[in-house]
Amino acid sequence: MDFLPISKKDMEKRDITQLDFVYICGDAYVDHPSFGCAIICRILESRGYTVGIIAQPDYKNADSITVLGEPKYAFLVSSGNMDSMVNHYTVSRKRRKNDAFSPGGKMGLRPDYAVIVYCNLIKQRYKETPIVIGGIESSLRRLGHYDYWSDKVRRSILLDSGADIISYGMGEHSIVEIADALSSGIAVKDITYIDGTVYKTRKEDDIYDAIRLPDFEKIKTDKKEYARSFYIQYQNTDPFSAHRLYETYDGSLFVVQNPPSKPLSTMEMDDVYELDFMRDYHPIYKKSGGVPALSEIKFSLTSNRGCFGSCNFCALSFHQGRIIQSRSHESILREAQKCIEDIDFKGYIHDVGGPTADFRRPACDKQLKVGSCKKRQCLFPQPCPNLKADHKDYVSLLKKLRALPKVKKVFVRSGIRYDYVMQDKDDTFLNELCKHHISGQLRVAPEHVSDNVLKYMGKPAIEVYNGFSKKFYSINKKLGRKQYIVPYLMSSHPGSTLKDAIMLAEYVRDLGYMPEQVQDFYPTPGTISTCMYYTGYDPATMKKVYVAKSPHEKAIQRALIQYRNPENYELVKEALIKEGRQDLIGFDKKCLIPPRKIRGGKKHIKTVKKSPSR
Repeated sequence: MDFLPISKKDMEKRDITQLDFVYICGDAYVDHPSFGCAIICRILESRGYTVGIIAQPDYKNADSITVLGEPKYAFLVSSGNMDSMVNHYTVSRKRRKNDAFSPGGKMGLRPDYAVIVYCNLIKQRYKETPIVIGGIESSLRRLGHYDYWSDKVRRSILLDSGADIISYGMGEHSIVEIADALSSGIAVKDITYIDGTVYKTRKEDDIYDAIRLPDFEKIKTDKKEYARSFYIQYQNTDPFSAHRLYETYDGSLFVVQNPPSKPLSTMEMDDVYELDFMRDYHPIYKKSGGVPALSEIKFSLTSNRGCFGSCNFCALSFHQGRIIQSRSHESILREAQKCIEDIDFKGYIHDVGGPTADFRRPACDKQLKVGSCKKRQCLFPQPCPNLKADHKDYVSLLKKLRALPKVKKVFVRSGIRYDYVMQDKDDTFLNELCKHHISGQLRVAPEHVSDNVLKYMGKPAIEVYNGFSKKFYSINKKLGRKQYIVPYLMSSHPGSTLKDAIMLAEYVRDLGYMPEQVQDFYPTPGTISTCMYYTGYDPATMKKVYVAKSPHEKAIQRALIQYRNPENYELVKEALIKEGRQDLIGFDKKCLIPPRKIRGGKKHIKTVKKSPSR
């Protein structure tokens, strides 16, 4: 077992004269199952294909993508574990200082719109070699989409990159089918039949059993048409019920999205996560201090994927889907044993989970047969009567893990759904969580308190969170533990007015602390919330939605949550006067700010830091 080839010298050691596939990635090369590049490459290797990796090539030099030579079948291209624009820029479009997926955390080793840039480099040197793009950047930009950073609607990334095909979603099934098709001699232009792929054609008559979306020229200029198109796409993300979709460009070019790949079975999930991963970054990065992103996940265990929570600001429905796929206990325990045997293991398993830690089974029995419902969600606005809220399997798994020799503590850090916990009539999981799996703080995400905003977020009413909080503190009191909930809060989400933001500030006041960090809504591709932000319409109802877009109003909404910070005084005062809430200006304990800014020393404020991984 060894790292995959990254040089001609590595190829020679393996007696490889030409690789079948060359994977170009915007991340540093980390051979761990939490990194998409590693999964795709190891799957292809397990099927008998040879694969090499060019990690973070010099995007200013086309020769950097020639170091492994021309692959026999195709180049595979991904921006990495994150969209390159989210990786590079804050919500205020300011350049980030660090890149956790680069050696030493160095910023600037990948370009903006990395997939497009890498594909253009390939075309400069290998004009005829097929290119398959994948990963989150390609997956969420697979059709016409609003791009926050340029503030315009962009074409499908398939066209802007010049690639031949997109493998969207998690990609394990589709990448093997693409590889098998290419190796059997099928031309890439004829690979039009694989689920989980997007292709382009000029022959509309060859597109069968499909829904034609509004033309790109329409969605580019008409926001209502954009919203309608997006919602059709949103309703066709389920692998069992989705239709084929296609989008027209200039009347004669068609981008076709096949239905999503079927979810992995438990056996398939086990097979994926037990491939021959080195579970480390490549040794070439040691002199740079390694790859920071690995430190948090090296001793974390993926137990599931998918999420039926369906928050409107999250792209999981578009990427992983709503159907939960889980690994077996035995597979997870075997991976835990590998962690224990690692020389750097200190006795702590950092996480056992996935997008939502406590989702270990589909929301209901029918989902694995007929898929998720198109016109209703599992938890919102009220939990579906068919929902099965059951934590027994997860509790059993956690017990087995913490019983392993040399394991001191097993943390649950990837987040739980408090509304799902509240649906479980058995409190065993919450008791176990408080007793064994957190250390002082539990992070959960009510996001807001206004029912008006929560409606547009797709989140439950605040009463559900308050009920969970009450139960959490009651259990900790019985256990004799002083542990706290740290709520994630979001400002400026579509639907949030200054009135709603003031309501959130009052809630924070009553909690008795000020969050040190607040998440401003970030419009990323593939979410209902981003569609609302761009169009001003709720795509589900086509009713207008208020959107705070100006930097000044966004700053005000953010400042209200952190109203105790003296630097925010003027912004908070402006908001309160504008909304006629002078009752919150004064010296009463219910007031947010005094009548005038007090100069001098800062009043002691209890703050709670938020996890940087959010």
